[in-house]
Amino acid sequence: MTDDVLIVGAGPTGLTLALDLARRGAAVRIVDKSPAHPRTSRAKGPNPRSLEILADLGVVDEVLAAGSAPLPMRVYRDHRPVAQTDPWADAAPTPAARFDRPWLIAQWRLEEILRARLAGHGIRVELGREVVGLAEGDGGQHVDVTFAEGRAERARYVVGCDGAHSPVRKLLGITFDGTTAEDQVMVSGDVELDHEDLGRDRWHQWFDEDGAVMLCPIPGTRTGWWFQAGPERDADGRPLAPTLDGFRRLFTRHTGLPGRHLTRAELLSTYRVNVRMADRFRVGRVLLAGDAAHVHAIAGGLGMNTGIQDAFNLGWKLGQVLAGQADAGLLDTYEEERLPVAAWTLDLTSDRLRATLEAIREPGGHLGTAMTPETAGLGIGYRWSSLVGKEADTEATSASSAPHPGDRAPDAPCRDAATGERTHLYGTFAGPHTTVLGFGPASAAVLREVAATHGEGPGVRACRVYAAHEDHGTAEPGSLIDDQGHAAAAYDIGAGGSGLVVIRPDHHVGIVAPAGDPGSVREYLRRLHGVPGMVDAVR
Repeated sequence: MTDDVLIVGAGPTGLTLALDLARRGAAVRIVDKSPAHPRTSRAKGPNPRSLEILADLGVVDEVLAAGSAPLPMRVYRDHRPVAQTDPWADAAPTPAARFDRPWLIAQWRLEEILRARLAGHGIRVELGREVVGLAEGDGGQHVDVTFAEGRAERARYVVGCDGAHSPVRKLLGITFDGTTAEDQVMVSGDVELDHEDLGRDRWHQWFDEDGAVMLCPIPGTRTGWWFQAGPERDADGRPLAPTLDGFRRLFTRHTGLPGRHLTRAELLSTYRVNVRMADRFRVGRVLLAGDAAHVHAIAGGLGMNTGIQDAFNLGWKLGQVLAGQADAGLLDTYEEERLPVAAWTLDLTSDRLRATLEAIREPGGHLGTAMTPETAGLGIGYRWSSLVGKEADTEATSASSAPHPGDRAPDAPCRDAATGERTHLYGTFAGPHTTVLGFGPASAAVLREVAATHGEGPGVRACRVYAAHEDHGTAEPGSLIDDQGHAAAAYDIGAGGSGLVVIRPDHHVGIVAPAGDPGSVREYLRRLHGVPGMVDAVR
């Protein structure tokens, strides 16, 4: 047997990709060399863009219920509280973005939620399976995969989501250039704390001239906290490995509180600031995603989030190729789009780390310095991509507030035309399909053509967006009423205006066209989806 996709690594990146492919009907397997599911808590949770992705995958309600909103930060200097700040105090949902802030949830709990949803598709992580060999199969139609136990298997595609030390990347011979800051070291772990005076409604941060200790409550626990600090060092200045006793000494030194209040410590780790990126994300039928492709400073909390967003960009493209609706060249746009985003993320997080280190040396400085609107992920787009439709270069286009091809598509509250119930555009976008939005009566003919050409299958969905004043008595199934005008405003459709917008499966705008221009929409959909019955040239 030949699997469609073998995913190596069962962290958030690999699980997101597996879930996206599974709902498309792909034959997916996911393996991890760990003998048991790791209970790592290093990543603190999804940012607003990742929450949109988790909503599309159908798990966001569970994630929100298992976590908590980001907490205000209480800053101490020399054991005394000196400031309190909330980096997200002014954030608020907007019609274009329902999620206005990141969400705190232990990484292991997020992984549990994703695994449970994946199990609903009949797919479970295969533990204790280490990939030690990759080779192109006969005729280049698959990849031969060798495991440590000596077993050989095959898959049409392999995706390495196996972390910064990725064996898949090493087997491909891909360079991982960058730097490791040996002097920027942090120890971390999960601890239990029985000190009742430290409220669990704050992220506590103690700073002094010798270093820092940070404690953040772990959502869903009664006494659990995330512990982070600069390490203890030996006589030669080398960092010591983290231990419970070491955490107690650091706690006492920097907080002035008795170390005995720390009653347990687990998931201990040492982190060094690494800024590295692969020079390629694809070699033939093998691809890289997440930390296997890029690692960066933790400031801003973008590590796990960038990996989740890699997976969401790659999933629909692999799905199109596997379904025979696109040739393998579509996969080239994964690297074309995500490698520049990874490079930007490396620069952003390095800049945020410098700003944070400078701020904590000053009175009132705090970790919130790392949090900016850029770290929300909502502004990331792919205007440079060869996959976006081209716009006419006119003054009207330049002055328009509408999203450009490649931009993240804005959300908007609407009503379901059939039921009258409240919904939103992202509810229509959700699922493994491309969406064609039609505004104004002039778009109706194009939407009918889209529906007739692509049928009722999962590939393409046509959605008529009616203005509040329009008669929708004969509305097609799935149509929406823009009763508050937010959708028209988001896509810069003027009063009584019309237009067509194609939204890719990953919520990015593919093309914007006049309602009377079916040719450009038809051609763009052909690029993404081919035509029904198209022969899969790569099977």
